[in-house]
Amino acid sequence: MGILWYGGKIYTMKSEEDQVEAVFTNKGFIVDTGTFDELNNKYRNDINQITDLQGNVMYPGFVDSHLHIIGHGEKLIRLDLSMMTSPEQVLESLKERAKHLSGDEWLIGEGWNENQWEDPRIIHKSELDEICPNNPMMLTRVCRHAVLANSKAINSANIDRHTEDPQGGKIVRDDNGVAIGYFLDTAQELIKEGIPDVSEQYLTSVVKASVDDLLSKGLVGGHSEDLNYYGGFKKTLNAFTNAIDGEDRKFRTNLLVHHEVLDDMENEGLSYNEGTDFIQLGAVKIFSDGALGGRTAWLSEPYEDDQDNYGIAIHNIENLEELVKKVREKGMPIAVHAIGDQAALTVAKLIQRYPLQNGRRDRIIHAQIVNEELIELLKTIDVVLDIQPTFVASDFPWIIERIGSRRVRYAYAWKTLIENGIPCAGGSDAPIEEVNPLLGIEAAVLRRSNIDGGYYNETEQLTVYEAVSLYTKGSAYVISHENDRGQIAPGFTADFTVFNQDLFTIAPEKITTSKVEMTIINEQIVYQKQ
Repeated sequence: MGILWYGGKIYTMKSEEDQVEAVFTNKGFIVDTGTFDELNNKYRNDINQITDLQGNVMYPGFVDSHLHIIGHGEKLIRLDLSMMTSPEQVLESLKERAKHLSGDEWLIGEGWNENQWEDPRIIHKSELDEICPNNPMMLTRVCRHAVLANSKAINSANIDRHTEDPQGGKIVRDDNGVAIGYFLDTAQELIKEGIPDVSEQYLTSVVKASVDDLLSKGLVGGHSEDLNYYGGFKKTLNAFTNAIDGEDRKFRTNLLVHHEVLDDMENEGLSYNEGTDFIQLGAVKIFSDGALGGRTAWLSEPYEDDQDNYGIAIHNIENLEELVKKVREKGMPIAVHAIGDQAALTVAKLIQRYPLQNGRRDRIIHAQIVNEELIELLKTIDVVLDIQPTFVASDFPWIIERIGSRRVRYAYAWKTLIENGIPCAGGSDAPIEEVNPLLGIEAAVLRRSNIDGGYYNETEQLTVYEAVSLYTKGSAYVISHENDRGQIAPGFTADFTVFNQDLFTIAPEKITTSKVEMTIINEQIVYQKQ
């Protein structure tokens, strides 16, 4: 027996402004759409519930195409440094947290960002040592491509002036070769290896906290990359299946598989797209470069504010090609972190050289800086760009210092990509950015900086329909679910996001004032505003 939904605007996302008056769902899928009277008469013997939307607005369920579910959960329960505006504020919060530490407990903070500080400097380990000399401390930068560590953590990792930089990473040192407590990209792992393993029970609780928050933001699903960081593939996957059991908690979860745990996945007898009704294993995650904030994104030309620096290639080209070949032997798609244009171009050429033949789709994650050669190549290969619109609001205007005014034309060029027929999906990269999809939609439409209020590259502004499509049709397309997710149409999953305002008719500046009224998965209301 099914449910008839009516009583508000219902946008199907088949095309811009396409609406229906009512939707009939049954057994977790959309059966039909039309007017209330038509559906009520046609399915009168099958309807056991009628749900009035009470004037609210229904869309296909929003899905975040790139986030870190466990990282988001830990941000909710750990020391959050992301909103702090000075190093002094950060240090004061650390001092307060240090009062409550015991034994060898680590002090872990998340999200510091010197670009939004009045004094944009890097905190030295000596400042951390004054606050916390006896407990190891690690503070993750907002981009998650750098950490700060105190001497206790550095000494625990046996790092000294003779420790070499790992491939794809850098230990920042003073003039005497002594580490200052700042570790970039793969060098972070030297510190992280010292953190005690967490339990499966802890991870389960973190996933539950994270998913409950995501549901409250109107998200019915997310594509996440977590399986390589919390004590092993099996334990982390168990935490997801424990938390998202399909009974007490539903959330359509696509888990990217980091290349370092690909063999672990196979040893568990699992392969691509396997899992449960709500958890599927996805593409193989590979990092090809770092981030723009720390000048480690791999660019085709040097940084404007660091003329000897082109960024960092996480893998040399030969190793990166071997990784891609290994993945292709298993018939799996790749999902490659590539922020700089040289990183993205290198990945695109490998996709061209080793194309998939089975209808599965590769993705390039971020693609924040592109160029003309890259755009022309992307038009010829089957790849989706996994973009994060809120980076526009967070990174302008300081990004201009990094790449110069000439290259800014191709920075976060979402409109250019879409107009060239290059498919895109939308995510947040939470916990790096706030997970609320309305923030991403508004950022894509306005391109307004959160830092100075200015508007940047306005020719790259998306329409609201294009922006909403990133989180509906785009997120479905990248995982080859465009025929059963991302639209309100017969045969599609009964996943809906309901807001109190019409995103298509309100002023773009008001998009983030909208409130989630209901989140619906498998025709079950899993979140409802009280």
